[in-house]
Amino acid sequence: MRIYLLETARLGLRTWLASDLDPFAEMNQDPRVMEFFPRTFTYEESKKGIDTFNQHYEEHGFTYYAVDRLDSSDFIGFIGIKHQTFDSHFTPCIDIGWRLAVDAWGKGFATEGAKACLDHAFRQLNLSEIYSTTPLLNTPSKRVMQKIGMQFAGEFDHPKIPVDSPLNRCCLYKAGRSDYM
Repeated sequence: MRIYLLETARLGLRTWLASDLDPFAEMNQDPRVMEFFPRTFTYEESKKGIDTFNQHYEEHGFTYYAVDRLDSSDFIGFIGIKHQTFDSHFTPCIDIGWRLAVDAWGKGFATEGAKACLDHAFRQLNLSEIYSTTPLLNTPSKRVMQKIGMQFAGEFDHPKIPVDSPLNRCCLYKAGRSDYM
């Protein structure tokens, strides 16, 4: 039986297991999942991602959590919060993010899990603000940001995405503890 750190009506959020690597790597190699990233990730990059997420959890008590459907125990991706330190006017910050396998799209899972993460961040972790970013082209993620109550806070050029890429220009959303509670 898996131990979940956060649960919603349909999702269990937890730390990462070795058994998550293959489905996570498969998801990260799917061009549909990675449409709003400069490229898909290799198996080794996915492994490094899991190691980074687990290390972040050990150091901070939160991370981008592995997510299972409670009705099937199937791993469907990640949702969570994590420190971001890339060079920008709003960093360092704590970011909320998600990435789900295609089979999990269109069911409200990202919104459901992200709401639980925001609630946890503000009520249990006492964080003061959470940011979220995505390329301007990523309408589905912008919709999730809006549905979870985040407010548009501007646009910026992402320093980790090539300047000539259509993914370089990103939007920034923000949620403050005082606004959320």
